[in-house]
Amino acid sequence: MATQPEEPDVVVFEAPAHFRFYKSGKIERLHRPPCLPAGVDEATGVTSKDVVLDADTGLSVRLYLPKLQEPSKKLPVLVFFHGGGFLIESADSSTYHSYLNTLAAAAGVLVVSVDYRLAPEHPLPAAYDDSWAALLWAASAPDGWLSEHGDTARLFLAGDSAGANIVHDMLMRAGSNGGPRIEGAILLHPWFGGSTAIEGEPPAAAAITGMIWCFACPGAAGGAGADDPRLNPLAPGAPALEKLACERMLVCAGQKDALAPRNRAYHDAVAASAWRGSLAWLESEGEDHVFFLQKPECENAKQLLDRVLEFIAAGSPP
Repeated sequence: MATQPEEPDVVVFEAPAHFRFYKSGKIERLHRPPCLPAGVDEATGVTSKDVVLDADTGLSVRLYLPKLQEPSKKLPVLVFFHGGGFLIESADSSTYHSYLNTLAAAAGVLVVSVDYRLAPEHPLPAAYDDSWAALLWAASAPDGWLSEHGDTARLFLAGDSAGANIVHDMLMRAGSNGGPRIEGAILLHPWFGGSTAIEGEPPAAAAITGMIWCFACPGAAGGAGADDPRLNPLAPGAPALEKLACERMLVCAGQKDALAPRNRAYHDAVAASAWRGSLAWLESEGEDHVFFLQKPECENAKQLLDRVLEFIAAGSPP
């Protein structure tokens, strides 16, 4: 009996230079920057190392320790979540390794960069769950670098794009589950969406964001799709923003980024909520999504870094 030929897999969506989705659920990752080993960065003097938190799931973090000007002085701890739509990138990617060496040195912070599991092999909420486990680990300071040099009483969260989306989820979890005290949160061009476009948002941007979300999170809450409150914190019925468990927040956007209207709407909703923290906004004129990672030497990237450093330093004791 003749066998039927296999039906060819069909590309259903492609983000050029980033990834392709296939009908079968497979992903082809087109964006594959070099992975760099931990060690001493000659340009900044920052030392990094990798720590495995869960051998079963593969959850790990990369720690960044800047040169210690005063060895007895404890450093703020910044937990960082990389971007990539929950589908690409990693903590050891050259993109993030370079950025965090610079940030650790300039800000004088001990960075914990989280290497969470990626979709679709590990659908959401895997990335959120990994990130929460890493945050609790960092706050408890079980590693020698954290216990000797980190001040977990000065805990910050930061991330770009999907990583900034994770920051929001971590703040909501901490507010609902009695998580660690978080002094400040930095959301760099956060990846939010919704089922319908909002004012100023290109309709195609909302549709593409929704498609990517449903690929990464096929079990979106209650069939909500792109209005799952983890992607759309402003959706009807989403948890109240007053639960955000940080004392200060900085939301950043790129003026030319299709996500900028969502970023501004999120900022404005937090400002209008009953949340009692201090809120700041920075929009980089003429810039697109996460431009500071692609061209860190440009003037707007330097201004953005300066604003991040200013935000972290604002709560430092005299």
